[in-house]
Amino acid sequence: MKIGITCYPTYGGSGVVATELGKALALKGHEIHFISYAMPSRLHGFIENIFYHEVEMFSYPLFDFPLYSLLLASKMVEVTKINNLELIHAHYAIPHATSAFMAREILKGEKKNFNNGLKVVTTLHGTDITLIGLEPSFLPTMKFSIEQSDGVTAVSNFLREKTITNYQIKKEIEVIPNFIDINRFRRVENKQTQCYRKNFAPNDEKILIHTSNFRPLKRVQDVIRIFNEVNKKIPTKLILIGDGPERSDCERLVRELDIGKDVKFLGKQDSLVELLSVADLFLMPSQSESFGLSALEAMSCGVPVISSSIGGLPELNVHGETGYIAEIGDLERMAKYAIELLTNEKKYNYFSEQARHRAEFFKEDDIVPLYEDFYRKILDK
Repeated sequence: MKIGITCYPTYGGSGVVATELGKALALKGHEIHFISYAMPSRLHGFIENIFYHEVEMFSYPLFDFPLYSLLLASKMVEVTKINNLELIHAHYAIPHATSAFMAREILKGEKKNFNNGLKVVTTLHGTDITLIGLEPSFLPTMKFSIEQSDGVTAVSNFLREKTITNYQIKKEIEVIPNFIDINRFRRVENKQTQCYRKNFAPNDEKILIHTSNFRPLKRVQDVIRIFNEVNKKIPTKLILIGDGPERSDCERLVRELDIGKDVKFLGKQDSLVELLSVADLFLMPSQSESFGLSALEAMSCGVPVISSSIGGLPELNVHGETGYIAEIGDLERMAKYAIELLTNEKKYNYFSEQARHRAEFFKEDDIVPLYEDFYRKILDK
């Protein structure tokens, strides 16, 4: 198949999943064309069958705001014409599904009928549905774009039900969960990880870790407060990976709590496997999480997860087996759970094994074929 993929190229989960999906499909022989304003962050090196098309941005005095949706639609039309694409897979409904709809309608008016009509598949990832789309100014466009897609998927049952409820969607939505390369994301013990561990925890302290884009809904300040309570009972260190609008406030909170010597802000990192391999617990106290890809990456490396009980997290993190879940903002309970695991070696080892075992249910080799089957179903309509 010849497939165009449009996603946000940043470190967020939707961009990561879209990029890893494209790479996996290319290795299976499909021709993949990424269309975005920048190279996706996980698209490293040359991979046969993968092509990148940049959406050129420009400024014009008449326009006070960038017209990305229109420029993206035009680029989709161009790439489809030149490469005879069969399908555009839009990750994140706004603006990608909207632009894909426009591209499809433009191509319908062309004299040449490209592959009997370009098809549009939209994958819903989370905040496009739970936050952005609920804004009154976006809601009609969101609903229209979803319903006009030829096929729609969601990354969790929670997100599927939320979409149907919030937007009164009549269209069928298929759940295809996020996935992971379990051969890549597995606990590594070598000289490099030994060096990392010695650097972060010179006195063999326990290590807590969190990775996100530091948006408000990730509640990274809660991560710091949970760690502070744990650190009062057990010598621990905290590793924070990622960057975003809340980082400055988080650094300020660390100074206020006077725990700077125990907290490391690493910013964006590519060596995730090695860093997760030195961690003992992963903290995810989010207020909104439709799946929890970063938690899955941690679990695949044998790291138990302490998370909030919202969204799709309970579908991933099994309470009392792969980690613990608690209500949003219940920092005392989350800290208690962390202390319980870090002070009970037998229980910790069981949770670590179960976390890895649970991650294997979401392995790339099982999930990517679900997308292939879905594409074929849509193309055969």
